[in-house]
This record gives sequence, C-alpha cells and structure tokens, in this order.
Amino acid sequence: MNESVFDPQAQIGNSDLKIIAALERLSEGFRVLLWEKAKVLGISPIQIQILIFIQFHSDEKCKVSYLAQEFCLTKPTVSEAVKSLEQKGFIERQTEIKDTRSHTIHLTEAGKSAVAQTANFANPMLGSIAEIPSAEKGILLEQLLGVVSQLQRAGIISMQRMCFSCRFYQKNGDGHFCRFLNESLKNRELRLDCGEFEAAD
Repeated sequence: MNESVFDPQAQIGNSDLKIIAALERLSEGFRVLLWEKAKVLGISPIQIQILIFIQFHSDEKCKVSYLAQEFCLTKPTVSEAVKSLEQKGFIERQTEIKDTRSHTIHLTEAGKSAVAQTANFANPMLGSIAEIPSAEKGILLEQLLGVVSQLQRAGIISMQRMCFSCRFYQKNGDGHFCRFLNESLKNRELRLDCGEFEAAD
C-alpha cells in the first residue's frame, strides 16, 4: 500500500486509513493536554508521564530499565529525565538491599504534588467517551485492546500488561476468561494495565 494515511483523497472509501487518521488525531489531543500541564510545572511531557507512572505502579516497575521499556525510549534518555526530576526534587532514588547497583525511584512530596496536578491531564476527553452507549463502549474497548495487542506482537510498542498478553487469559468462545480470577470477563471488564499480569509464553 503506497497511500498515506494523511492523504484525504486516499481516505475516501478506505475505512482503515480513516480509523488510523482518527487515532492519530486522538494522540494529538493527548500531546496538547500533556504539554499544557508540562508548561505549568516547567518539566517535559515525558517527565510528567514518568511521575504519573511511578505513582501508580509497584517498586519493581519503577526502575530506569523498566521505564525505558515502558515508554519505548533508550535507557540514557530515561536516565537523563530521571536525573533532571531528581535535581528538581520530584523524585529520589533508593538503593536496593539485594543489589546495590540497582535503584528504585520514589516520589518525594513535591513529586506527589506534581502528580496531583497532572494525573488528570486526559480527563477533558472523558466527556466525549461518556456520549457512547455503555454496550458500545465494551465493544470499542475490546477492539482497541485487540489493536494494541497486534501492535505489541509486531514490535511497534512494548509489552502491555493487558489481558490479551497475559498467561492467565483464555479466549472463551466469543467471550473471555481469567484463570487468575477464575471467572469469565465481559468485554468491558478487560484490563489494559493489570496488577496481576504475568506475560504469556
């Protein structure tokens, strides 16, 4: 396919191109909202994303190597962002007892305050989603997770802690089953970021 997703003429009669273009518009919305918060705090968008990630994830995930994988960045790039956040007093590093070469990253009080101001950056989009009927939201969620799963398998994005990538997940006819919870899941109950996630083989 030689058509550009961004060519309006190519989009005519091609739902695939229009869907990808629409998703790109949504990502632009996220970038705009994130930059607005970043300008207020005087830090970069990726630094905000790192702070928010640390707030809501376990210590084992709050290391430079994991953050690099999470955000599809190089370790030096993440190290520089973390160093800047540390210098500004938003985070502190703690040496692990078992491996003194390894550090976990924790929020300081200033970091927690920054997260309180920024973690809701995407909330303005919730109004648009609220207009979608509940049954259709479940279908949309299932389809979006399917796209994310395909992108992950293609190596375009990093491992996602989602149902479709988890060893506990099982396709159950037209439905879904979680062997960890030992129960069926409705499409609206599928998770994108699960605390019990374990990567499938």
